[in-house]
Amino acid sequence: MNLPSRARNGLNGVARELLRQPTVEKPRRQWVEDVVAWCRQQDIDLGMRLSSQALRFDAELLAQIDSVLASAHLAPLGRSLSGLSSAAQAKEGVEEDKATRESPRAWRILLSLPPQPTPGLASEPRCSRDVDVRHLTLGAFGALVQVENLDSFYAFNPNISALSGYAQPLIAYRGDSHYGGGFAHLAEVWRKTRRPHLYAGDFDAKGVTLALDSGATHLLLPDMAWLSQYATPLHQPAGQLPYQRRLRQLHVSLPPQHPLRPYLTLLEKQRGLKQQWFEGELVAVGVG
Repeated sequence: MNLPSRARNGLNGVARELLRQPTVEKPRRQWVEDVVAWCRQQDIDLGMRLSSQALRFDAELLAQIDSVLASAHLAPLGRSLSGLSSAAQAKEGVEEDKATRESPRAWRILLSLPPQPTPGLASEPRCSRDVDVRHLTLGAFGALVQVENLDSFYAFNPNISALSGYAQPLIAYRGDSHYGGGFAHLAEVWRKTRRPHLYAGDFDAKGVTLALDSGATHLLLPDMAWLSQYATPLHQPAGQLPYQRRLRQLHVSLPPQHPLRPYLTLLEKQRGLKQQWFEGELVAVGVG
């Protein structure tokens, strides 16, 4: 009974063309074959419209298709289900297009917030909460802190000197297959605020590249004296060499006294350190 999504998309295009001309003829490609099969299933007689080479569409045929869709409580032509959540698709009818629907987590992010006592739950230093990016009032936050690793996110303490100058920093998990899309939306809208975006993640070529790609303005890292002592080739594997070219280009473009240069020099020596091994006070290192 469902109208295949490629057939629906093709028919939507035909409907737009019929606004300018009385008939539209389409060769019997796959989406047209889907329409033919669906019409036969619904006892819609194509008659002389169908030849061995093409199917001729007109307003009467589309009206018949729309009538069948309406009787089956399916979305009418002209209504694309692509990109809609399942809840939004439900408002259009009983049809569900899982292949093109919006993911339930498309706008969800994981935040670390001050503790919120809840009866029956032991108190924790921080509260993790799954929220919709569109429900955030970004003006309430002085900076965005993006945490790369989930275990480091749960353990992250924002009460550090590097963040002391920002009122209520927004601590967010960078994301993975579950939350990555939501954070991308957050990074996009945050960039428009022109407020600091700090990246707390692995000190390696890939981690720094991820920070740059996300629009981060600063890296949260151990100070150079400590890091140069503990950074190790074990945490900067050869598999990350492809990321080094871009960082070398950034290195040569920076002024001689830029604070990021010593860190990039350390990476070029194939030395790094995973976020979980960081100790001591973190500092904010500008990347621009």
